[in-house]
Amino acid sequence: MKFMFILSELFCGQSSLRTLKNRLLNERKECGVHICRYIFLKHDSSFLHFNHFATDVTKQGFTNYTGWKRNSLTPKTTIFPCPGCEHNVDLGERGINGLFRNFTLETIVERYRQAARAATAIMCDLCKPPPQESTKSCMDCSASYCNECFKIYHPWGTVKAQHEYVGPTTNFRPKILMCPEHETERINMYCELCRRPVCHLCKLGGNHSNHRVTTMSTAYKTLKEKLSKDIDYLIGKEGQVKSQISELNLLMKETECNGERAKEEAITHFEKLFEILEERKSSVLRAIDASKKLRLDKFQTQVEEYQGLLENNGLVGYAQEVLKETDQSCFVQTAKQLHLRIHKATESLKSFRPAAQTSFEDYVVNTSKQTELLGELSFFSSGIDVPEINEDQSKVYNNALINWHHPEKDKADSYVLEYRKINKDEEMMPWNEIEVCGTSKVVSDLEENCHYAFRVRAYKGSICSPCSRELILHTPPAPVFSFLFDEKCGYNNEHLLLNLKRDRVESRAGFNILLAAERIQVGYYTSLDYIIGDIGITKGKHFWAFRVEPYSYLVKVGVASSDKLQEWLHSPRDAVSPRYEQDSGHDSGSEDACFDSSQPFTLVTVGMKKFFIPKSPTSNEPENRVLPMPTSIGIFLDYDKGRVSFYDMDHMKCLYERQVDCSHTMYPAFALMGSGGIQLEEPITAKYLDYHEDM
Repeated sequence: MKFMFILSELFCGQSSLRTLKNRLLNERKECGVHICRYIFLKHDSSFLHFNHFATDVTKQGFTNYTGWKRNSLTPKTTIFPCPGCEHNVDLGERGINGLFRNFTLETIVERYRQAARAATAIMCDLCKPPPQESTKSCMDCSASYCNECFKIYHPWGTVKAQHEYVGPTTNFRPKILMCPEHETERINMYCELCRRPVCHLCKLGGNHSNHRVTTMSTAYKTLKEKLSKDIDYLIGKEGQVKSQISELNLLMKETECNGERAKEEAITHFEKLFEILEERKSSVLRAIDASKKLRLDKFQTQVEEYQGLLENNGLVGYAQEVLKETDQSCFVQTAKQLHLRIHKATESLKSFRPAAQTSFEDYVVNTSKQTELLGELSFFSSGIDVPEINEDQSKVYNNALINWHHPEKDKADSYVLEYRKINKDEEMMPWNEIEVCGTSKVVSDLEENCHYAFRVRAYKGSICSPCSRELILHTPPAPVFSFLFDEKCGYNNEHLLLNLKRDRVESRAGFNILLAAERIQVGYYTSLDYIIGDIGITKGKHFWAFRVEPYSYLVKVGVASSDKLQEWLHSPRDAVSPRYEQDSGHDSGSEDACFDSSQPFTLVTVGMKKFFIPKSPTSNEPENRVLPMPTSIGIFLDYDKGRVSFYDMDHMKCLYERQVDCSHTMYPAFALMGSGGIQLEEPITAKYLDYHEDM
């Protein structure tokens, strides 16, 4: 926008080139080289002036421009740094003369110029004094007219009546885009390879002879549609851009606050170090002063003792006075003790030894270790370890259960769980935050069939740890369908064992065979025991999940139709019944080679830690039909479209899908052969989570 106002002031005569140069130097980052190029294109008659201007600007760090003087014998080279990619662009020998005129930019500048001179009217060029205000300008006559003069000089029915006229303007330059390589040829084609307009000579024998070109009208229509779509997309994303700007502003404020808080905490830590150093400094200095005083006292005492040995001073003087005593008894009484003192003083003279040491080597402070530690002083997660999300214990079903581990659980006051939806069209979605006191949280109100990113950080007072590594989870493609096993409809209590909650069933394989061991004959028929859900589906989309125990020999899972289920329940249970299948113990999925109408279920086979995909009857293409058994299997039934899909719950990936007849009520269906077990996934609820937290 500043670029446009600067141009409008230039072409309206409100700013001189020198003034413009100074303003460009202040706005160099926003205006860039486009200003220089445009000034030259608009004022190509004053090239030397522009060359001096560009060189002057170069000296002040605005841009790099390698120009040339007129009549120079050196090769003509012109290099401009591209403001977009910041690489130098060589304009070739023609230099700036090889550039197209930017008529679009001229039009924009003309709009600003008209807005700038709105208060100053353009007068008629043909009126007698005083001139009237013009109402239109003729591009062919290069003159402005009032209504009366325009009628006089452009009478109806004459050639001048066909002239092109516009609103009042002073810009009468013809808007004809000429080819920079062939100056007399107009631009009439568009090179799709070089993405630039060309003339017919460029296509016939020029640099674009082997390039694919299109008509200007086609290029105009295509580029206008693309630009319109881009503009519509940006306008449609105005709310998103504003929300992201608001989020960025909040992040800037939060960053500023956190930065100031981090500075205060760092200053506090350093002040504590300073206090400790000051205390240790005072203690060391007091110890040195005490030792120094003690040693000086010892030296002073020793000096006084030795001074007493001098004549007329101390011991010697006292001994001399004692010798003057004539009374023998008194002399003997005093001389004995005096003799011992003199003898002791004499011995000290023979072996002189200072009373204390002058060196303070034992009071040297060793700071090498502390210096090394201070040199390694750096930031360390604000003193709080980063929590890690437990991927094995975190899952998504009807809601998302996020569980994390923190090595310093007692040192964190609370946690903040952040999550956001991952959208392919929108790179960045705002994070939603939930404050949590424990180390797990249930997140509800998630959209179906979407990817969500989760992360967590710990708080200790005002100190925050860095965010954990993000965990990506994919929500189910439909609402969760809650049901339990039905122990009434076709349930075989001799072979199947159902728990009290009716969410787990096990097959007691071999128990009846052992009891009837005497009656076992060759060709014994192994039974396939079925069990269904207690709630039927009559419309909508539904999703449910379950786990097949790894030790299971053969388990079939899918959906059952109520009409076929009734036929099956009323059929005799013998070798021809669909409840009994002769099996060699090895299941290859061959029984699913075709969709037998007599079967009451639409099933896939799971067993021996493998997932067997049925073979399609309409295609003989080789495909990977045997996959590793997922930890948890999901089934998605779209009743309205008549389609059932089987999912790997770990990655929410569709493994197999097929059409199914949904003209009647559909039930979740399961079948077990041999040892096996099926556990329904429990919906994740707040009550379920609280129960586990209490445990």
